[in-house]
Amino acid sequence: MPRFPDINAAAQGVRGSVYSGMSRKPASGRPPVPLHVGDTWMEPAEGCRMQDLTVEQHPGMHRYSPVPGYPQLRDRIAEIHGERTGVATERGQVIVTGGATAGLAAAVAALVAPGEEVLLAAPYWPLIAGSIRAVSAHPVDVPLMTEVETAEEAVARFEQYRTDKTVAVYWNTPHNPTGRLLPEDWLKALTEWAREHDLWIFSDDVYEDYVFEGTHVYTRSLAPERTISVHSFSKAYGMAGNRCGYLAGPEEAIAAIKRIVTNINYSACSASQLAALNALNGAGQPWVDAAREKYAGLGREAAAALGLPAPKGSTFLFPDVAHCLDDRGLDGLLGDLAEAGVLVAPGPSFGPYPTRVRACFTAVEPSEVRRGIDILAEHLSR
Repeated sequence: MPRFPDINAAAQGVRGSVYSGMSRKPASGRPPVPLHVGDTWMEPAEGCRMQDLTVEQHPGMHRYSPVPGYPQLRDRIAEIHGERTGVATERGQVIVTGGATAGLAAAVAALVAPGEEVLLAAPYWPLIAGSIRAVSAHPVDVPLMTEVETAEEAVARFEQYRTDKTVAVYWNTPHNPTGRLLPEDWLKALTEWAREHDLWIFSDDVYEDYVFEGTHVYTRSLAPERTISVHSFSKAYGMAGNRCGYLAGPEEAIAAIKRIVTNINYSACSASQLAALNALNGAGQPWVDAAREKYAGLGREAAAALGLPAPKGSTFLFPDVAHCLDDRGLDGLLGDLAEAGVLVAPGPSFGPYPTRVRACFTAVEPSEVRRGIDILAEHLSR
């Protein structure tokens, strides 16, 4: 056990920064295009911005909310989530959290014990690995989204990495970072496999509103008794700075997660919850529809410039840059790109991918995205 001045080994094993290799400045002196962060250039819809909320309309908006979120927000979430998934959902099966990040971290803390293992469908959203390490558990990379093409192969790949310490699995769809969708037959096969081995499922659905081709299938619709479904107002409605998301799952699991949340940040930001409620009550849907169309167009354009298939969802591309690497490796290329004027995220942040990078095609205004993609494409064509 650590004593002063030692630090807990679990904390030391968590990265202080998700990305690296991007410290060099562009020779032009112009700020680099930040395609390394998953965000949007669009402000939230009118009615969903902080400036739209007043104390006169919302007395007590600066006080604590109930720990699991305002009842009216949880009821609305339960209604919409139930409609989307086909799973009847009650208030007690929903908890509002300080963003999907805090929600997933609390879910891991509630359901995964020290020394246990969580299988991650790689490449994966980077912060999930740190959340697992923070509770002295072990994330296990399962190369999947760039290696496997059938449901049978997907199950076999997970089974290859399962041990008697495995207690949960994690996947996200629409997929960050590849832009793929997990097909329904994959999800049916994987949920049956998880049921067979008594595993929890952490299903990251934060890009549910941004499907450009195909249909998003909710894991919770296939295995509601063991799935923690993760959602984000940040991604859905352009509210990343508000830090508001939610989880839906079995009531007993949500109650355990609530106990963790109580002792970490107590409750999500009250004003952010009010903005989220306005979004769900109608103000946000036209914004989502317009954003989806813009995102899809930018995704197709960026993919064509990079010689990649158009993304089926989310806001990312994950090109292989192996042919561009010299003896400096990926860090050398990241530095060259930064100096040329674009920042992209390194593949190893997403799993065992030392020759890939991730680019977000919605992080800044479209003209800047195009400039950054052009710089990246020029380097990849060498």
